[in-house]
Amino acid sequence: MDNNDDQQDLFQEIVCQLWKSYDTFRNESQFSTWMYRVAINTAIVFLRKEKRKVDKYEIASENIKEDESDSHVKESQLEHFYKAVHKLEKIDKAIIFYQLEGFSHKEIGENLGISEGNARVKLNRAKEKLKEIIKNQGYGF
Repeated sequence: MDNNDDQQDLFQEIVCQLWKSYDTFRNESQFSTWMYRVAINTAIVFLRKEKRKVDKYEIASENIKEDESDSHVKESQLEHFYKAVHKLEKIDKAIIFYQLEGFSHKEIGENLGISEGNARVKLNRAKEKLKEIIKNQGYGF
């Protein structure tokens, strides 16, 4: 989520869904894997609801640390990145954000219920889509 209020709302929704669905945990996987799957599914539903609202591409400027000379450049890059990510399919968004969080291909696969190889392929395809979207926005590389 782009702004702090939406992040907090999503966090509360995830915690609520984890609490409600705790009884469904069957010890077939690690607890953290189950927790991530509930969280990602909740986030997807939350984003779907947000998508119905008016599309807005606001960058929460309070979350961007200001550097003296290149803060404007970094802000512009971040804005282009978020706009591009918003245009991705939900699964591609999830994979990109897992990658940004430092998850391995194996962990991404486990969290999304796909194989490690499939996670690797989907990540590469998502990166290519993201790169193409950014180029089409006129930002270029």
